[in-house]
Amino acid sequence: MLDVVVVGAGVIGLTSALSLQRQGARVAVVTGDLPLSTTSAVAAAVWYPTGMAESDQVVEWSASTFAELARQAEGAVPGVSMRPTRMLTRQDGPPVPWWAAAVPDLRALEPTAADRARLTAGGWEFTAPSVEMPRYLTWLVEQFREGGGEMIQQRLDSLERVVGWAPAVVNASGLGARRLCGDQAVYPVRGQVVLVRNPGLRTSLRVQGDPAGYTYVHPRSNDVVLGGTFEEGSWDTAVDPRTAESILRRCTVLVPELADAEVTGQLVGLRPARRGGVRLAVDDRTLPGTRLVHNYGHGGAGVTLAWGCAATAAALLGAGGG
Repeated sequence: MLDVVVVGAGVIGLTSALSLQRQGARVAVVTGDLPLSTTSAVAAAVWYPTGMAESDQVVEWSASTFAELARQAEGAVPGVSMRPTRMLTRQDGPPVPWWAAAVPDLRALEPTAADRARLTAGGWEFTAPSVEMPRYLTWLVEQFREGGGEMIQQRLDSLERVVGWAPAVVNASGLGARRLCGDQAVYPVRGQVVLVRNPGLRTSLRVQGDPAGYTYVHPRSNDVVLGGTFEEGSWDTAVDPRTAESILRRCTVLVPELADAEVTGQLVGLRPARRGGVRLAVDDRTLPGTRLVHNYGHGGAGVTLAWGCAATAAALLGAGGG
């Protein structure tokens, strides 16, 4: 007999399932798309509360996830590392980020001559978790299965489909929450990235308020993720060649070493955003007789919030005796 069914197999669903499992629960994950086919697999996945509104709760979730990913990096978990990160801005003396309390080593950036040539005047630098998602998702699934978890590939048309499978359900369905529980506050934020062979970069860079577009350079072990776009309301999953050209142009201005880097891929993902922010709460109305906790609406900050939100979801189920 199962204790909990988790709906969704992106990073939010898998971390929720593992957190519950580590508390002794018997868990199954039900998903239409296997982990490597989810939006999580496309994510650049450098710790940063992208698109999140300022709140103490988001800082708490972010800090908890930062600490967990740092521990995992130290423990050589596949795909997880700590990388130097620079956040560049167009203004001198930018204000301290609202999420600063989550980062142990945040410090004001001293702009170099190269920074000023890029028209960046200030910013912040810190060490942040960086996650290569295909490797990490594979590891999460392995951990879950080794703990006795069951992966069920089934596309649901409503949450009622899992009633009776277990006394408790975690809804980590991301964009699927529009369909599964009728939450029309959920909407996509399209992101397109270009992958290039890594010419030896280690530091992640992002530019805040770049008038040319949403711009970041995130190195991984063998490639670099170049971005990007933040297109609210777009459901288009096709690669746009003109967007790719713009991304390459902006990122090469930021990091000239990328000029001759070989393009190895282009990806599009739909971030699962929600008006009003993350929905992480008990729902006593949708599935009468079943303990239901929603955990969705993380937008572009899924990896940044995952472990903190998973712990909260597990605590909410525990508080109800599920």
